[in-house]
Amino acid sequence: MATLFPMNAASSSPVGTASLFPILKAPGPLARIAAEAPLDSTGCLTEYRPLSSRSIVNKVVSRRGLPFTHAINPYRGCEFGCRYCYARYTHEFLEMQPDEFEHKIYFKQNAAWLLTQELRQLKPGTQIALGTATDPYQPLERKLEITRSLLEVFAERGGFKLGIVTKSALVTRDLDLLQAVAKVNQLTVCMTVTTTDRKLARILEPRAPRPDLRLKALAGLRNSGIRAGVMCSPLLPSITDSRSSIESVARAAAEADASFFFAGALFLKPCSLPTFFDFVREHFPQMMTAYEKRYSASAFVSAEYRTRIRDLVDSIRAKYKLGSRYLPNSEYQDAFGADMPFGESQPWLPFASAS
Repeated sequence: MATLFPMNAASSSPVGTASLFPILKAPGPLARIAAEAPLDSTGCLTEYRPLSSRSIVNKVVSRRGLPFTHAINPYRGCEFGCRYCYARYTHEFLEMQPDEFEHKIYFKQNAAWLLTQELRQLKPGTQIALGTATDPYQPLERKLEITRSLLEVFAERGGFKLGIVTKSALVTRDLDLLQAVAKVNQLTVCMTVTTTDRKLARILEPRAPRPDLRLKALAGLRNSGIRAGVMCSPLLPSITDSRSSIESVARAAAEADASFFFAGALFLKPCSLPTFFDFVREHFPQMMTAYEKRYSASAFVSAEYRTRIRDLVDSIRAKYKLGSRYLPNSEYQDAFGADMPFGESQPWLPFASAS
């Protein structure tokens, strides 16, 4: 069958396409690399492909006051498919749609070698977060062990403040390495648990391990002497932000001997709006108007709502004597402070700013 356009044998692309259609934009370097990546394997309607990278440690530029200056993400895309995930924007650099974020997963090649080279350029005490955009222990890690290879590097080269964020019980596979890493670095593991309601967790975080499995893993980390706590974020307004919901997670965290407890309100980037709004529309239709009012105008909740949540979380932390994730100077604080506030939750405040 004849093709519509003559093909260039070297590139396997139509000759003169750009000149015929000058409005078409050539793909960027990263998008081109992703498009040319060979298919490695598939599973559960998901494709896995290698991605060549020049760097594994990224400098963090943010106005949100994050407690780390550098980030490592061994995977691009995440199979857990959390409805609220802000990191869907990363697939925009591959010129893909946000919903492809959970179906087209890219793994970074030569990650351990890259890390070894780049750590030589960082000063002792540098704060590094592993898993800020995609979970470093998502299903593909069981096979590829890229995260494990990175931990092997940190076990050999110390002096850093390393934080790991995950929703996966697979983290306990690496207890031996985590202990070795903690001997030469300041290590913290944040286990994300947004709710203890299994049914809600299943529709909110479709392919992530159950909350009880995460908490069991947390207990295993603590029993092994690893500093680890619970990040109950994001809190979904009118869905998981009630005292009873937050307290349920905090109680479970305390029972697992969590080093700390942290919770913050939903931050919803524009790339995540369609996916999250579909979730609300299907499961919480009565809240759709309020969510559209707030998040269509801003990625953040109102200042009043943030204050209410902060006070509520502080009082719950006080009740269960849970330490804080970090102090303003980013030093660790595991101990419960006797002067922490304790009181009833504040009167309800709308999460949407008044218009």
